[in-house]
Amino acid sequence: MRTKTLKKNKINVVTLGCSKNVYDSEVLMGQLKANHKEVVHEEEGNVVVINTCGFIANAKEESVNTILEYVQKKEQGVVDKVFVTGCLSERYKPDLQKEIPDVDQYFGTTELPRLLKALGADYKHELIGERLTTTPKNYAYLKIAEGCDRPCSFCAIPLMRGKHKSTPIESLVTEAEKLAADGVKELVLIAQDLTYYGLDLYKERKLADLLRALVKVEGIEWIRLHYAFPTGFPMEVLEVMKQEPKICKYIDIPLQHIADPILKSMRRGTTKAKTTKLLKEFRAAVPEMTIRTTLIVGYPGETQEDYETLRDWVKEMRFERLGCFTYSHEENTHAYTLEDDVPEEVKMERANEIMEIQSQISWELNQQKIGQEFKVVIDRKEGQYFVGRTEFDSPDVDNEVLIDASKFYLKTGEYTRVKIYEAEDFDLYGEVI
Repeated sequence: MRTKTLKKNKINVVTLGCSKNVYDSEVLMGQLKANHKEVVHEEEGNVVVINTCGFIANAKEESVNTILEYVQKKEQGVVDKVFVTGCLSERYKPDLQKEIPDVDQYFGTTELPRLLKALGADYKHELIGERLTTTPKNYAYLKIAEGCDRPCSFCAIPLMRGKHKSTPIESLVTEAEKLAADGVKELVLIAQDLTYYGLDLYKERKLADLLRALVKVEGIEWIRLHYAFPTGFPMEVLEVMKQEPKICKYIDIPLQHIADPILKSMRRGTTKAKTTKLLKEFRAAVPEMTIRTTLIVGYPGETQEDYETLRDWVKEMRFERLGCFTYSHEENTHAYTLEDDVPEEVKMERANEIMEIQSQISWELNQQKIGQEFKVVIDRKEGQYFVGRTEFDSPDVDNEVLIDASKFYLKTGEYTRVKIYEAEDFDLYGEVI
């Protein structure tokens, strides 16, 4: 019979999906470290925890393939135990248990104490903001709320993450102070819906108040807003953005579509006219603001006319940053009752055309930056370049500034003034001033 190993367990946390999953993995790792467990992120370990994504078809497929990969390693004796947590596990636990029974245990998104217990650790309630960050040391995600109360027809997030639940301002300030003490200089605020922040706790939208509290944290230089919802946006946030140099003149506001019939079917609670008016108000209040959005093409019932409305609007609005996705038909969502009637090749053609238009817009906007100076943070060194970002760019998804490493010596996390001398559609080239 196999005797129990005497070696100390090394727990490898594998993260799939969005920045909210990155945050959750960091909290899990912080708890494990506080329990004196040896924990690594996406390195070799004999105990594996896979934090899955269950948002759309591609993400689900990646999560399932990763689980199968580690189950095979378990069969080969390379790893001893495999645990699965996160959104896919929350949404499909019974199916997964049936289809992949060799996983030791499955946990949902709210079962951190149970997961810790399975890993031989206790959940420590006193650990406010104690995380093992996995991002480059200069920035970290700050999750200000969990879940979502919006009724969007295509979205499975409420099924996996539950109702909207804001974290109190005091707790977030404490967390930000601890991150700053560890050398973090940029906070990327994330939630399923920033716009809704505070309504559940304080009975009013409190995003502006939260920002006013966070700018007081010493050591933080940039605060960035991700994932705002267009309806009910608290406009005083724009005033804070204008007044406080620490708030990046940047917002990520996923709009999904603009044709009125599609917006209505998507249950977005807005119209083309209202959305266009909101964006014009953004531009008027903070003219230098960078707006990032994401769009979905191929939603059930999207006609050629609906698509052309969206395409022409993208040309008109000239977003600085834009991502476009094809619709994914998700069970148990409201849209699942509709016929997924746009052929896959048509979805791809539409997405590709939107991204080609955006590539041209981005190139034109970047040409205007040649000769300009920007404050740039250095994220990493890659090949012959130091790679940085301006305040108008978010990590991993936006433009980057490339600086010749043979001419300049820079450190990761350092802020420096850079003059742009060349620009492509998604990259800028600069010299340190």
